[in-house]
Amino acid sequence: MDDGSRDRLFAGSIPEVYDRYLVPLIFEGYAQDLAARVAAARPTRVLEIAAGTGAVTRAMAELMPAADIIATDLNQPMIDYAAAQTAARSVRWRQADATALPFDDASFDVVVCQFGVMFFPDRVGAYREARRVLAPGGRFLFNTWDRIEENEVPLTVNDAVASLFPSDPPTFFRRTPHGYHDLDAIRSDLDAAGFGIVRAETVAHRSRAASPAHPAIGFCRGTPLSAEIERRDPALLQPAIERATAAVAERFGSTSIDGKIQAHILTCIR
Repeated sequence: MDDGSRDRLFAGSIPEVYDRYLVPLIFEGYAQDLAARVAAARPTRVLEIAAGTGAVTRAMAELMPAADIIATDLNQPMIDYAAAQTAARSVRWRQADATALPFDDASFDVVVCQFGVMFFPDRVGAYREARRVLAPGGRFLFNTWDRIEENEVPLTVNDAVASLFPSDPPTFFRRTPHGYHDLDAIRSDLDAAGFGIVRAETVAHRSRAASPAHPAIGFCRGTPLSAEIERRDPALLQPAIERATAAVAERFGSTSIDGKIQAHILTCIR
Protein backbone atom coordinates (compact mmCIF):
# COMPACT_ATOMS: atom_id res chain seq x y z
CA MET A 1 0.00 0.00 0.00
CA ASP A 2 1.45 3.39 -1.01
CA ASP A 3 1.43 6.55 1.14
CA GLY A 4 -1.58 8.00 -0.67
CA SER A 5 -3.66 4.90 0.01
CA ARG A 6 -2.59 4.86 3.66
CA ASP A 7 -3.50 8.55 4.01
CA ARG A 8 -7.10 7.70 3.12
CA LEU A 9 -7.40 4.92 5.71
CA PHE A 10 -9.31 6.05 8.81
CA ALA A 11 -10.17 2.93 10.81
CA GLY A 12 -9.57 1.23 14.15
CA SER A 13 -9.50 3.77 17.00
CA ILE A 14 -8.90 6.72 14.65
CA PRO A 15 -12.56 7.87 14.28
CA GLU A 16 -13.11 8.15 18.04
CA VAL A 17 -9.79 9.90 18.74
CA TYR A 18 -10.30 12.17 15.71
CA ASP A 19 -13.75 13.23 16.89
CA ARG A 20 -12.77 13.68 20.54
CA TYR A 21 -9.58 15.68 20.06
CA LEU A 22 -9.36 17.08 16.52
CA VAL A 23 -12.94 18.16 15.83
CA PRO A 24 -13.00 20.73 18.67
CA LEU A 25 -9.35 21.65 18.05
CA ILE A 26 -9.35 22.47 14.33
CA PHE A 27 -12.59 21.42 12.62
CA GLU A 28 -15.54 22.79 14.60
CA GLY A 29 -15.17 26.46 13.68
CA TYR A 30 -14.82 25.73 9.99
CA ALA A 31 -17.72 23.26 10.17
CA GLN A 32 -20.02 25.98 11.50
CA ASP A 33 -18.75 28.36 8.83
CA LEU A 34 -19.28 25.90 6.00
CA ALA A 35 -22.72 24.84 7.24
CA ALA A 36 -23.81 28.49 7.37
CA ARG A 37 -22.68 28.99 3.77
CA VAL A 38 -24.64 25.92 2.71
CA ALA A 39 -27.74 27.08 4.58
CA ALA A 40 -27.53 30.50 2.90
CA ALA A 41 -28.18 28.78 -0.44
CA ARG A 42 -31.49 27.40 0.95
CA PRO A 43 -31.05 23.93 -0.51
CA THR A 44 -33.53 21.10 -0.15
CA ARG A 45 -31.16 18.34 -1.31
CA VAL A 46 -27.60 18.25 0.07
CA LEU A 47 -24.80 15.76 -0.51
CA GLU A 48 -21.79 15.72 1.79
CA ILE A 49 -18.69 13.89 0.61
CA ALA A 50 -15.78 12.85 2.85
CA ALA A 51 -18.02 13.57 5.85
CA GLY A 52 -15.60 12.10 8.40
CA THR A 53 -17.15 11.92 11.85
CA GLY A 54 -19.93 14.33 10.90
CA ALA A 55 -18.91 17.76 12.21
CA VAL A 56 -20.42 19.56 9.20
CA THR A 57 -23.29 17.09 8.99
CA ARG A 58 -24.43 17.88 12.52
CA ALA A 59 -24.09 21.63 11.95
CA MET A 60 -26.12 21.46 8.71
CA ALA A 61 -28.83 19.32 10.30
CA GLU A 62 -29.22 21.91 13.05
CA LEU A 63 -29.39 24.86 10.64
CA MET A 64 -31.53 23.11 8.00
CA PRO A 65 -33.85 20.62 9.74
CA ALA A 66 -36.11 20.39 6.67
CA ALA A 67 -33.33 19.66 4.17
CA ASP A 68 -32.64 16.15 2.90
CA ILE A 69 -28.96 15.49 3.71
CA ILE A 70 -27.01 12.48 2.47
CA ALA A 71 -23.63 12.20 4.21
CA THR A 72 -20.98 9.93 2.70
CA ASP A 73 -17.42 8.88 3.36
CA LEU A 74 -15.02 6.40 1.81
CA ASN A 75 -14.32 4.81 5.20
CA GLN A 76 -17.18 2.77 6.67
CA PRO A 77 -15.75 3.08 10.23
CA MET A 78 -16.04 6.87 9.98
CA ILE A 79 -19.63 6.58 8.74
CA ASP A 80 -20.52 4.15 11.53
CA TYR A 81 -19.05 6.43 14.19
CA ALA A 82 -20.64 9.58 12.73
CA ALA A 83 -24.07 7.97 12.46
CA ALA A 84 -23.93 6.97 16.11
CA GLN A 85 -23.28 10.61 17.10
CA THR A 86 -26.05 12.12 14.97
CA ALA A 87 -29.70 11.95 15.98
CA ALA A 88 -31.14 14.09 13.15
CA ARG A 89 -33.69 12.16 11.11
CA SER A 90 -33.01 14.37 8.07
CA VAL A 91 -29.57 12.76 7.62
CA ARG A 92 -28.96 9.55 5.71
CA TRP A 93 -25.54 7.91 5.84
CA ARG A 94 -23.88 6.02 3.01
CA GLN A 95 -20.44 4.71 2.16
CA ALA A 96 -19.31 6.23 -1.13
CA ASP A 97 -16.20 7.07 -3.13
CA ALA A 98 -16.14 10.76 -4.07
CA THR A 99 -14.52 9.90 -7.40
CA ALA A 100 -17.40 7.56 -8.37
CA LEU A 101 -20.56 8.81 -6.70
CA PRO A 102 -23.52 6.39 -6.74
CA PHE A 103 -26.09 9.11 -7.49
CA ASP A 104 -27.97 10.26 -10.56
CA ASP A 105 -27.12 13.39 -12.51
CA ALA A 106 -28.53 16.67 -11.17
CA SER A 107 -29.64 15.05 -7.88
CA PHE A 108 -28.55 17.78 -5.44
CA ASP A 109 -28.72 21.53 -4.89
CA VAL A 110 -25.46 21.60 -2.92
CA VAL A 111 -22.44 19.32 -2.63
CA VAL A 112 -20.24 20.08 0.38
CA CYS A 113 -16.89 18.73 1.54
CA GLN A 114 -15.06 19.63 4.76
CA PHE A 115 -11.27 19.15 4.49
CA GLY A 116 -11.58 16.08 2.29
CA VAL A 117 -10.39 17.12 -1.18
CA MET A 118 -6.73 16.85 -0.15
CA PHE A 119 -7.21 13.08 0.24
CA PHE A 120 -8.78 12.43 -3.18
CA PRO A 121 -6.45 10.43 -5.46
CA ASP A 122 -8.09 12.07 -8.52
CA ARG A 123 -9.24 15.55 -7.56
CA VAL A 124 -10.34 16.57 -11.05
CA GLY A 125 -12.35 13.36 -11.28
CA ALA A 126 -13.97 14.03 -7.91
CA TYR A 127 -14.80 17.59 -8.94
CA ARG A 128 -16.38 16.30 -12.16
CA GLU A 129 -18.49 13.92 -10.08
CA ALA A 130 -19.58 16.76 -7.79
CA ARG A 131 -20.55 18.81 -10.84
CA ARG A 132 -22.38 15.88 -12.43
CA VAL A 133 -24.67 15.30 -9.44
CA LEU A 134 -25.41 19.02 -9.02
CA ALA A 135 -28.54 20.53 -10.51
CA PRO A 136 -27.95 23.51 -12.86
CA GLY A 137 -27.10 26.52 -10.72
CA GLY A 138 -26.16 24.26 -7.80
CA ARG A 139 -23.16 24.92 -5.59
CA PHE A 140 -20.10 22.92 -4.63
CA LEU A 141 -18.57 24.23 -1.39
CA PHE A 142 -15.40 22.92 0.18
CA ASN A 143 -12.45 23.94 2.29
CA THR A 144 -8.81 22.95 2.30
CA TRP A 145 -6.02 23.79 4.71
CA ASP A 146 -3.55 26.53 3.87
CA ARG A 147 0.17 25.72 4.01
CA ILE A 148 1.32 24.23 7.29
CA GLU A 149 3.36 27.32 8.18
CA GLU A 150 0.03 29.20 8.55
CA ASN A 151 -1.25 26.55 10.98
CA GLU A 152 0.68 26.88 14.21
CA VAL A 153 -0.45 23.88 16.24
CA PRO A 154 -0.15 21.26 13.45
CA LEU A 155 3.26 22.71 12.54
CA THR A 156 4.45 22.38 16.14
CA VAL A 157 3.32 18.76 16.37
CA ASN A 158 4.77 17.95 12.94
CA ASP A 159 8.20 19.35 13.80
CA ALA A 160 8.27 17.61 17.19
CA VAL A 161 7.45 14.21 15.69
CA ALA A 162 9.93 14.76 12.84
CA SER A 163 12.71 15.33 15.37
CA LEU A 164 12.39 11.68 16.46
CA PHE A 165 13.20 10.51 12.93
CA PRO A 166 15.87 12.91 11.63
CA SER A 167 16.87 10.68 8.70
CA ASP A 168 13.33 9.74 7.67
CA PRO A 169 10.71 12.14 9.10
CA PRO A 170 7.01 11.40 8.58
CA THR A 171 5.60 13.59 5.80
CA PHE A 172 1.85 13.09 6.28
CA PHE A 173 1.10 16.69 7.30
CA ARG A 174 2.94 18.35 4.44
CA ARG A 175 2.01 15.66 1.92
CA THR A 176 -1.74 15.52 2.45
CA PRO A 177 -3.64 17.76 4.92
CA HIS A 178 -1.45 20.76 4.05
CA GLY A 179 -0.35 19.59 0.62
CA TYR A 180 -3.14 21.18 -1.45
CA HIS A 181 -3.02 24.88 -0.60
CA ASP A 182 -2.00 26.57 -3.86
CA LEU A 183 -5.12 28.44 -5.00
CA ASP A 184 -3.92 28.67 -8.59
CA ALA A 185 -3.55 24.88 -8.71
CA ILE A 186 -6.96 24.40 -7.09
CA ARG A 187 -8.64 26.75 -9.56
CA SER A 188 -6.92 24.94 -12.42
CA ASP A 189 -8.30 21.60 -11.21
CA LEU A 190 -11.80 23.06 -10.85
CA ASP A 191 -11.60 24.60 -14.32
CA ALA A 192 -10.56 21.23 -15.76
CA ALA A 193 -13.64 19.72 -14.10
CA GLY A 194 -15.95 22.26 -15.73
CA PHE A 195 -16.54 24.71 -12.89
CA GLY A 196 -16.42 28.14 -14.51
CA ILE A 197 -17.45 30.28 -11.53
CA VAL A 198 -15.19 29.88 -8.50
CA ARG A 199 -14.90 32.14 -5.46
CA ALA A 200 -12.10 31.62 -2.96
CA GLU A 201 -11.67 33.10 0.49
CA THR A 202 -8.85 32.55 2.98
CA VAL A 203 -10.14 32.41 6.55
CA ALA A 204 -8.15 32.24 9.79
CA HIS A 205 -9.54 30.75 13.01
CA ARG A 206 -8.11 29.95 16.43
CA SER A 207 -7.12 26.43 17.47
CA ARG A 208 -7.89 25.94 21.17
CA ALA A 209 -7.57 23.04 23.59
CA ALA A 210 -7.70 22.57 27.35
CA SER A 211 -4.30 20.84 27.42
CA PRO A 212 -1.20 20.63 25.21
CA ALA A 213 -1.66 16.86 25.27
CA HIS A 214 -4.90 17.10 23.28
CA PRO A 215 -3.36 18.08 19.90
CA ALA A 216 -0.48 15.66 20.46
CA ILE A 217 -2.86 12.75 21.03
CA GLY A 218 -5.27 13.92 18.34
CA PHE A 219 -2.71 14.19 15.57
CA CYS A 220 -0.55 11.23 16.59
CA ARG A 221 -3.41 8.78 17.25
CA GLY A 222 -6.36 10.27 15.34
CA THR A 223 -4.83 10.56 11.86
CA PRO A 224 -2.77 8.37 9.51
CA LEU A 225 0.31 9.95 11.11
CA SER A 226 0.00 7.14 13.67
CA ALA A 227 0.66 4.55 10.97
CA GLU A 228 3.63 6.54 9.67
CA ILE A 229 5.19 6.56 13.13
CA GLU A 230 4.50 2.87 13.77
CA ARG A 231 5.94 1.82 10.40
CA ARG A 232 9.20 3.47 11.43
CA ASP A 233 9.22 2.17 15.02
CA PRO A 234 6.06 1.03 16.89
CA ALA A 235 7.81 1.69 20.20
CA LEU A 236 8.06 5.41 19.40
CA LEU A 237 4.34 6.22 19.17
CA GLN A 238 4.04 7.13 22.85
CA PRO A 239 7.38 9.00 22.89
CA ALA A 240 6.15 10.93 19.83
CA ILE A 241 3.03 11.96 21.74
CA GLU A 242 5.12 12.99 24.72
CA ARG A 243 7.56 15.00 22.62
CA ALA A 244 4.71 16.70 20.76
CA THR A 245 3.00 17.51 24.06
CA ALA A 246 6.18 19.11 25.38
CA ALA A 247 6.65 21.12 22.19
CA VAL A 248 3.07 22.41 22.24
CA ALA A 249 3.43 23.32 25.94
CA GLU A 250 6.70 25.15 25.28
CA ARG A 251 5.18 27.23 22.49
CA PHE A 252 1.63 27.83 23.75
CA GLY A 253 1.72 27.21 27.50
CA SER A 254 1.31 24.26 29.83
CA THR A 255 -2.42 24.68 30.46
CA SER A 256 -4.93 25.75 27.80
CA ILE A 257 -3.51 26.50 24.34
CA ASP A 258 -4.47 28.93 21.58
CA GLY A 259 -2.90 29.03 18.11
CA LYS A 260 -3.66 30.25 14.61
CA ILE A 261 -5.11 27.97 11.96
CA GLN A 262 -5.92 28.96 8.39
CA ALA A 263 -7.81 27.49 5.45
CA HIS A 264 -9.21 28.31 2.03
CA ILE A 265 -12.98 28.13 1.45
CA LEU A 266 -14.17 27.73 -2.13
CA THR A 267 -17.61 28.17 -3.66
CA CYS A 268 -18.16 26.77 -7.15
CA ILE A 269 -21.35 27.22 -9.16
CA ARG A 270 -22.48 24.73 -11.78
